[in-house]
Amino acid sequence: MAAAPKSARRDRLKKNFPKLVQATEEFAYADIWERKGLSKRDRSLITIAALTALVREEQLKTHLERALGNGVTKEEIHEMVVHMAVYAGWPAAMTAAQTATDLYEEMEAKGQ
Repeated sequence: MAAAPKSARRDRLKKNFPKLVQATEEFAYADIWERKGLSKRDRSLITIAALTALVREEQLKTHLERALGNGVTKEEIHEMVVHMAVYAGWPAAMTAAQTATDLYEEMEAKGQ
């Protein structure tokens, strides 16, 4: 069983929502993300598409960072956002584009 990736946001929730954090770490990350049927890169693309469609900005930002670490390129993220404009709606895609741009600017400011 692989350890869940570190997350300051998730750590912050532990005091008040310990069971939710435990389920996230043991089920979502240690079980679902570690299944052999899809690569982590593919899981990242699926996850950011779903979070785009659902307009879940905070989780999208976290998973965009993870997607880049899992080998998804900025160009692929761009194409996913454009594709989702058709299937999830223009506002959802524009929100995702804003979230990705904010992340890229933060990364650039940190020299990443």
